[in-house]
Amino acid sequence: MQGLIVDDVHVSFGDIRALDGMTFRVEPGQMMGFLGPNGAGKTTSMRCVLGLVAMQTGNVRWNDRPIDDTTRRHVGYMPEERGLYPRMKVLEQVVYFGRLAGLGDRAARSAATSWLERLDLAGRYDSHVQELSHGNQQRVQLAVALVHSPSLLVLDEPFSGLDPVAVSTMSAIIAERAAAGAAVLFSSHQLDLVEGLCDDVVIVSHGRAQAMGRVGDLRAASPRRVLRVELEEAAPASDTTWPPKIDDAEVIVRDERIYKAHVARHLAPVDLLAAIGSDRAIRSFSLEPPPLSEIFLEVVS
Repeated sequence: MQGLIVDDVHVSFGDIRALDGMTFRVEPGQMMGFLGPNGAGKTTSMRCVLGLVAMQTGNVRWNDRPIDDTTRRHVGYMPEERGLYPRMKVLEQVVYFGRLAGLGDRAARSAATSWLERLDLAGRYDSHVQELSHGNQQRVQLAVALVHSPSLLVLDEPFSGLDPVAVSTMSAIIAERAAAGAAVLFSSHQLDLVEGLCDDVVIVSHGRAQAMGRVGDLRAASPRRVLRVELEEAAPASDTTWPPKIDDAEVIVRDERIYKAHVARHLAPVDLLAAIGSDRAIRSFSLEPPPLSEIFLEVVS
């Protein structure tokens, strides 16, 4: 089978069970968000893919081959912590990692120059990594992960600490690599960003995948919907029918003009409008599945 397959992986560190049957897959061209609270097993799973952590049981395969020195040359890895040499110059560093991945000197230098230009670091070739800002160090790490044109990208919190411009640049490049056929697995706590970038996610907790699939399908499967109503004019304090009375509604926002609440999925818009009152002037009305951030909380709680 093509792509990355993580199958029933168990890892323990002493009495701590880090992975407890972790299972998921990422296909070529797929950008998979890898989500979970701190300590859920995301980083350990990624290190198993790279062969940096030994599995007690289970297996990891890339294009139906075990992960070994040969297959690892097709993987680009960006760790959450710094994986760079602080006193090494930027261009020299990216060239060095390209050589480690099997590129010749000329090819490594050409690819390093190209990626650093794409990442707006063309003027920092001779800077030492320790002289760069946090965001620019993140850009160098992405260049290292991409320099050998990997077919699998494993990115651990690639957007951590970045400003909006850097997030936009890196998001576009990662999406571009997926569109070109690379399988992309990346973790992030920025769930709004994940929802905008990814069609598919894996939500992990306690060392195993608790939910996975297309973001739209996971949202649609929620037993709740988010109702938001805004009136044209504020309801007077004497109006005892505002806010509306809806059975089992979990109110999020309630004031003289706006009502926002979680309501049961089975409630129809026409019934909700009736509860609000047909004689009211309504500026906006929406009834949608909850966002990914709320699905995440439902799964891991």
